[in-house]
Amino acid sequence: MAFPMPLYELDLQRGGARTERERMLAGDLYHPSDPELTERRTRARRLLNLYNSTDQADQDARNALLGLLLGSQVDRAWIEPPFFCDYGDNLSLASNVFINANCVILDCARVSIGRNTLIGPAVQIYTGHHPIDGRTRATGAELAAPVIIGDDVWIGGGAIICPGVTIGEGSVIGAGSVVTHNIPANVVAVGNPCRVLRAIRHNERREAHHANGAL
Repeated sequence: MAFPMPLYELDLQRGGARTERERMLAGDLYHPSDPELTERRTRARRLLNLYNSTDQADQDARNALLGLLLGSQVDRAWIEPPFFCDYGDNLSLASNVFINANCVILDCARVSIGRNTLIGPAVQIYTGHHPIDGRTRATGAELAAPVIIGDDVWIGGGAIICPGVTIGEGSVIGAGSVVTHNIPANVVAVGNPCRVLRAIRHNERREAHHANGAL
């Protein structure tokens, strides 16, 4: 399929075309069938196949493969297999992150997950999306928007986090929720679409501080 010329008009006006990866990470229309992007996804799938087949006791192998997948070593992060992502090197994990089994992270744009965050089983985090206009969508062009998850967040099993969403630190997302818009810090939010149910009370925050001090 030929690349549609309108994707490149602005770049040409600026004196040079960007790569499809640069367009993808900038949030502009890009073509996922680009050879560089295809090669990167193929590399990620090979590493994921190895990671998902590791023995539970072989933590050294898991850490090494996770470092290769993400492009850097992470501090005390645990991803329970099986795990699936598009690229891996667009995913940033802070320290002490736990991601349970069967999670999917489509990291066409940056995905940042803060420290001490817990992600339940079968959670799906999407950055990729498609043009609303059907004619543009038919060209195969796609879009991506980053997802940012703050420190000390808990996302319940089966939740879906949509492109461009930010979840504030300390918040709890109920199981099965579909998060279509930003969630502020220190709230409990549930539902489809996900809405704030209540603020997290001060005594609940104190309990968390005491628990962290005991670890």
